[in-house]
Amino acid sequence: MAAGEKPYTVYRGGRQKGKVPLQRRVEPPQRPPRGPSPDGTPPPRRRPRTRWSWKRRIALTILVVVVFLVVWAVAGYLAVRGGVADANARLRKEAPGVQAALTRQNGLMLSNASDILLLGTDHSALASRAGDQHSDSMMLIRTDPSRHRLVYLSIPRDLAVDIPGYGRQKINAAFQIGGPTLAVKTVQALFGQNLPVNHVVVVNFGDFVDLIDKVGGIDVDVPENILSNRFDCPYSTQQRCLEWKGWRFHKGVQHMNGHQALIFSRIRENQLDPSYTDVARGGNQQRVMQALMSKLASVGMFFRLPFVGGSLLKPIATDLSTNQFLQLAWIKFRAGDVLHCRLGEVSLGGGVYSPSEHNLEVVQMVLGNSAPQPPNPAEGPLAPGCVTGSQGLH
Repeated sequence: MAAGEKPYTVYRGGRQKGKVPLQRRVEPPQRPPRGPSPDGTPPPRRRPRTRWSWKRRIALTILVVVVFLVVWAVAGYLAVRGGVADANARLRKEAPGVQAALTRQNGLMLSNASDILLLGTDHSALASRAGDQHSDSMMLIRTDPSRHRLVYLSIPRDLAVDIPGYGRQKINAAFQIGGPTLAVKTVQALFGQNLPVNHVVVVNFGDFVDLIDKVGGIDVDVPENILSNRFDCPYSTQQRCLEWKGWRFHKGVQHMNGHQALIFSRIRENQLDPSYTDVARGGNQQRVMQALMSKLASVGMFFRLPFVGGSLLKPIATDLSTNQFLQLAWIKFRAGDVLHCRLGEVSLGGGVYSPSEHNLEVVQMVLGNSAPQPPNPAEGPLAPGCVTGSQGLH
């Protein structure tokens, strides 16, 4: 660098005269002319731009949904299978010989009628009744896929029948004497080959509280206003319990949690209806079971199965397999008609009840060989009969 030369350049500031130079417009490249070029060579082919049509988008969406449903169904199936395995193990432990007492299922439940004996136990925690292991409710559920129909047949617990090997006693004593195995044999002897028992389900109604709460409660159609007798007082002080009138249920569809459904199933007296008997209690249990089965077979429950499927069967001991439970759920989902029936009994006094002579007619209604007939009011509240729909028996 020469002496006296500055290491930088000085520019004169300020706006220059004239127009401000603008950026030149860049011309877009010209498309090649269509047709052959002047020298006869064909023009280069441009790769067409791929665009998704609405049909392809819908197809992709459907594919994603189908894959999601399949994965979710597999996860739910695995969860339910674990719960079913535990329920099967409980039955084998409680009743090792019950499988031999059952009549083998003829084909799939989806295409053949099957009869499921439901034994409900609701044992008291009182020390005085610690050894009381009677079945508090006995119900036969018949699936009739050919008619898209489900039938609930209540068996009065005080009905006097011949218990194999123990003579004539109340039918609910069979469970206490020989557990589910003897109860199945007793019902088989009662109905013969007309209604062979293919499967058995033993339900602890006390554990139903958790089950119903897990499914979000159930909707039960209460047939009449009910003010029960005072049992299971909800208050902790004796004075409050003495002032308490009893449990109240209003007529119509009621949403019940587990505790409310259990109380509703236990009611034996209605202070607003003197004709209310244990028959009505059996009808209430039918309504609770029907509402619970409807909830378990609902679409909403399908999406909850991976989370709760393993714990749904904790109150149950049964021989039904996972596939048979799924078939039963589908039959319940498809059922267009529900029939509520009960066997009749005649009071002989002293708490002894003899079967009604019209019980064979009820069996024919259950089998679908005759039209349903409601109970005859002239025979009193213990009369046998069947009603359709969700009316139940009352």
